[in-house]
Amino acid sequence: MAIQNPPVSQTKSFSTVFLIEMWERFGFYGMQVLMVTYMVKKLGFPDVDANLVWGAASALIYATPAIGGWIGDKFLGTRRTMLTGAVVLMVGYALLWIPTNSTYFLYIALGVIILGNGLFKPNAGNLVRKIYEGDEVKIDSAFTIYYMAVNVGSTISMLLTPWIRDYVGTHYSDALGWHTAFGVCSIGLILGLINYFFMRRTLAHVGSEPDEHPPKVKNILAIIGAGILIIAASAYILQNQGVAQACVYIAGVVILGIFVHLIRSSAQGERAGLIAALVLTVQTIFFFIFYQQMSTSLNLFAQRNVDLQFNLFGWNIFTWIPEQFQSLNAIWIVILSPILVWLYNTLGKHGKDFPVAAKFALGFAAVAAGFFMYGLGATTAIAGKISSWYMVWGYGLYSLGEVLVSGLGLAMIARYVPARMGGFMMGAYYVASGVAQYMGSVVANYAAIPDNITDPLQSLTIYTSLFNKLGMVGILCTGIAVGMLPLMKKLSLNHALANVPPFPPVHNEDL
Repeated sequence: MAIQNPPVSQTKSFSTVFLIEMWERFGFYGMQVLMVTYMVKKLGFPDVDANLVWGAASALIYATPAIGGWIGDKFLGTRRTMLTGAVVLMVGYALLWIPTNSTYFLYIALGVIILGNGLFKPNAGNLVRKIYEGDEVKIDSAFTIYYMAVNVGSTISMLLTPWIRDYVGTHYSDALGWHTAFGVCSIGLILGLINYFFMRRTLAHVGSEPDEHPPKVKNILAIIGAGILIIAASAYILQNQGVAQACVYIAGVVILGIFVHLIRSSAQGERAGLIAALVLTVQTIFFFIFYQQMSTSLNLFAQRNVDLQFNLFGWNIFTWIPEQFQSLNAIWIVILSPILVWLYNTLGKHGKDFPVAAKFALGFAAVAAGFFMYGLGATTAIAGKISSWYMVWGYGLYSLGEVLVSGLGLAMIARYVPARMGGFMMGAYYVASGVAQYMGSVVANYAAIPDNITDPLQSLTIYTSLFNKLGMVGILCTGIAVGMLPLMKKLSLNHALANVPPFPPVHNEDL
């Protein structure tokens, strides 16, 4: 545990990380909520290309934290690497602020954002863990609040940046509207960095071993060189979809192969836990395919086939911008998370808490119901547009599924994986999640609307066909998860009897 001299309260140290994380998520989700629409409406990308470019970017955003965590632990220091990542992200969003329609410039900007995310995310989570090192009671509470920071920051930005885009676009110019909205994301990081500057002393005692010494020049130069290569490679992958597909599918095959090798070569007592971890990882990958629809097919569906007015008993309460519907995910998570925590605790006290594998099954059932909700909305659509309330309830069910599946994914991997394999498994989990994000974009393209279709009645049929099929896949995943319950129960029992030392507890916002 880090020694504090002079003593600094854990709360103050945590608040520093909390606030910069909140602003970082403000910037990231403010950018994400607009990106696919920006490519389609401003840069003229077909739906297919916009979905795949963002899918490739999402995959890289999930993969690079494995590198960033390693740099923080071994070379630059956890604290310095987090700060460097925040600066790089600020630069990435600032590049999007520049009014240009160059697609290559977009790829470079996304490459910078991918690098910045990789440096920032794992190290911010590690700092929270180090602040509460040895205090397992407080660390769970801290990560709960930390998760709230993510959703508070993302909710505000997903509501704000589309409004700024429309307001500036209406009063000045469309181009200025888009780039000003992206600029606000950069301003969010600037505010986070200013806040960090004034509170930096609260983290002076927290970090990894390299934080305690001046950084070596050779390490700095090597990291700068590697960063430039990552940006260039990311830009190249984003503009070459054949390369992107090859990288994604090769990564998936390699991860599966390594999983199989580790299971075959592991000790008898470790094998049951590793098989259980593999089963849960595969189920989580299916969830992320559903998850990717939020920024792709569901986003474009809101553009074309959703009545943007929220009406209640004949009265118009308010009207939303299409991209703002994505904020419903974060809003519902804020509402549902404390309810589920209370339910888990209550059931646990009475010894009636149901197993994690059962929660996965319930999560997939909720996701399936969410996608069917959009299909149900089509039955009452007027002129090809469904009521906005169907989006609210669809996102609510989908978000319940996210809390039940994705919210437990990392914690369960940590429970079943031996400590000596923990670092690799965390990296493999994130890379697998990135592969799933790209696959989700491929799935979204089954509802890509051709340029010659402008009638909402035609596009409604295409979208709801995909959503109903995703609902059926969700039912299939639920059935598989239920069918796996006896096996998972047996694997969990064998793992418990083997008494394998577990990996330290982890939380999903380590990413």
